[in-house]
Amino acid sequence: MSVDVAPASIVDRVEQVRSSRRRAGRRGQLVLGGLLAAWLVAMVVRTLLGDFTITVPDFWRIVLGTGEVPGGAEFILLESKLPRAVVGTLAGMALGASGATFQLMARNPLASPDVLGLTMGASAAAVFTLVVLGGSGAAVTVAALVGAALAAVALLTLSASRPGAAPTRMILVGIALSAMLTSVVHWVLLRADVYRAHEAMVWLTGSLNGVTWRQIGLLAVVVALALPLLLATARELHLVELGDDVAAGVGAPPGLVRARALLLVVLLVAATTSVCGPIAFVAFLSGPIARRLLGGRASIAAAALVGAVIVVLADHAGAYALPEVNLPVGVVTGLVGAPFLLWLLTRERAS
Repeated sequence: MSVDVAPASIVDRVEQVRSSRRRAGRRGQLVLGGLLAAWLVAMVVRTLLGDFTITVPDFWRIVLGTGEVPGGAEFILLESKLPRAVVGTLAGMALGASGATFQLMARNPLASPDVLGLTMGASAAAVFTLVVLGGSGAAVTVAALVGAALAAVALLTLSASRPGAAPTRMILVGIALSAMLTSVVHWVLLRADVYRAHEAMVWLTGSLNGVTWRQIGLLAVVVALALPLLLATARELHLVELGDDVAAGVGAPPGLVRARALLLVVLLVAATTSVCGPIAFVAFLSGPIARRLLGGRASIAAAALVGAVIVVLADHAGAYALPEVNLPVGVVTGLVGAPFLLWLLTRERAS
């Protein structure tokens, strides 16, 4: 009799697992669809609403160039509203995906490019180029890429001495790197004249104001190339999340997986930082929010969409929440992200 029951129990268990996966898949599709809808709403709000309202017919006339529109509407849409919405989407997707990737690699919801030093690596190199070397444009972009790459190499090298301790060491090394690079930025600002220091401080706040279509095009190319590759590594990253020994046992060497994912994150973070400056907390917020929406499962794609929604809406709030005050998007995300960090730390300690 026991021989007959055991196979039935195994079959029931397998069926339960399959049913759970189907439910998780359906929930994931619903969440991704909902996030896409939320992003579309955010884009409509950012491009059409505000102190200068643009109607939907006028929007299409301007974009398609098919008719006359009220005076000033074309300039406001094409030179202010639309570019900020587009670059906000690209920056949010890049930062959201980067944050979720770090959290998968470190197996810790507190890990993100902000915390682990990549953002500050890009910022320190860019500010040094901007203030000390007098560079601009492409020079700042290259400097941000080099700075983020050096920070990533230091992070990966110093945190990989013992495989079992890599996630914890990665966070500790990243915090130390971030603190050191912050001191470098402060030192550079102390050496700068008032004009350069002000320019650097505006950039360090994180802002979408004044971004050109050329910069948007360059960021779009990086996101279009790096983000799909990062999404393709999601399965291996989920294996790494289960532990280094498990990942190595199923053919996903954790060191190689981390290095490949880190390279893609460096490209995304450096490109975003060089265009918009360091936008605080977006990379940190997106992963945990996506996890909660998905019932505890991590998703780089969902985190990317969450990041896009956060940045676009935060930029709109910064532009119009206070009369006659235009707050940089980094200020708004910082005001939202700091309480979220405190809540997450309290929740982690309670658990």
